[in-house]
Amino acid sequence: MKLQRTTLILIILALSLGGFVYFYELKGQPQQEEIKEKKQIFSFKEDDVQSLIVKTKNQTLTLERSDKSDGSKWLLKSPEVAPASNAIVGYLMNLLTEGKSDHMISISGNQLVEFGLDQPQATIDIKLKNQKTHQLILGKSNFNGRSVYAQVDPSTEPNKNVDVLLVSTDFENAVNRELSEWKQPVNDNVKKFTPNSAQPTPTNSK
Repeated sequence: MKLQRTTLILIILALSLGGFVYFYELKGQPQQEEIKEKKQIFSFKEDDVQSLIVKTKNQTLTLERSDKSDGSKWLLKSPEVAPASNAIVGYLMNLLTEGKSDHMISISGNQLVEFGLDQPQATIDIKLKNQKTHQLILGKSNFNGRSVYAQVDPSTEPNKNVDVLLVSTDFENAVNRELSEWKQPVNDNVKKFTPNSAQPTPTNSK
């Protein structure tokens, strides 16, 4: 009798375990695949962008697309006016247009502080040629330092849940730069003419 009771308990445990495996592996599979599938952050293309405002804790930069034919694709408009580095701006633009997120969570507005989004490390405002605007807010790094919490086009509606993405730490590297790095490097081989560099005019001997 005791043996039959033990056997019955084992059968119940086996059925319970089998049911758990079924629902976890089969029923839960689509949800797991959805989380693993990377999502494009923005849908616009680089040529669609007219201007950028990059705000970090140290500075605020304004960049505009250049219409000059001197090889500069972008102009730095503030805090200084100068040709912008095509490589540095291009690196950021590539992240904005090609970057993807591999995870998204929904939180309440009062949880923004937990992800560093109440006082973000950087904010990128994007204006397109069609006058539409987008915004990317970068919070703090996640627990393993491999990704950064981010918010895309935040809603202005109060008491609405917030979607938080995990994006590449490359975004941190792209925006946390010295002002000099945003400027187009000067070619040292090209020397500008100055009065001091002019050769003195020979004097007539008497």
